[in-house]
Amino acid sequence: MDTIQLGIYHLPYDLLIDREFLEENIYSDMRKNYYWSEDFTPVYYIAQAKAGFIAVTDYFEEDELLLPEIQFAYVLLNFKDLHISRKVQELLKRKALSIEIGTELDTVAQAIELTHRNNWLTPRYLKMLKETEGKDENFKVISVTLREEEKLIAGEIGYIIGRTYTSLSGFSRRAKPYNNYGTAQLVLLAQHLETEGFAFWNLGQPYMDYKFTLGAKVYERPEFLKRWFEATGQ
Repeated sequence: MDTIQLGIYHLPYDLLIDREFLEENIYSDMRKNYYWSEDFTPVYYIAQAKAGFIAVTDYFEEDELLLPEIQFAYVLLNFKDLHISRKVQELLKRKALSIEIGTELDTVAQAIELTHRNNWLTPRYLKMLKETEGKDENFKVISVTLREEEKLIAGEIGYIIGRTYTSLSGFSRRAKPYNNYGTAQLVLLAQHLETEGFAFWNLGQPYMDYKFTLGAKVYERPEFLKRWFEATGQ
């Protein structure tokens, strides 16, 4: 079936939580992936995340919009497939690196802003992420940080639903002394998720070489959704 995006359609909350509507009109429509909403409430955000969307932001005229995307395909890391390059193995042997899982959203978001030229993780989006805290026992936004001598070198923001973790955005310092630290953060996070009994790591869009170097694989939307709902307990 043709998978050309034909446009961006409005997705209100009442339809977002209607599983039958999603199955019949959105999940099965492989011509469309992006939808839009002006709803930046934590309730809406959690609902779209649980439904398998990954949201970014954009502007129409002067209005900031939330753009939930039900992707045509997703990149998932099954932990048995984790690949650790020789350079990262050597780095981890040479340095006692570790990650911290927490809620340092402001700190990581600031580093992302300084690193990425086109950053969709806006102040309004960040505020919405913070407001999700405590709203749903099966949804949690976290930060992942890697420091050396108290200096933040790499990190990311993502969320946990059930036995899944989804990455939103991240960064790593690009200075030569920190070569491979960003990949080391990813490896350490993958190992942590496996130890904690997660089913898989959702890395989002099927591009960017680092995902495949890590051992992740592409799953088309129908196969992803099957695994997603099983692992998120819905």
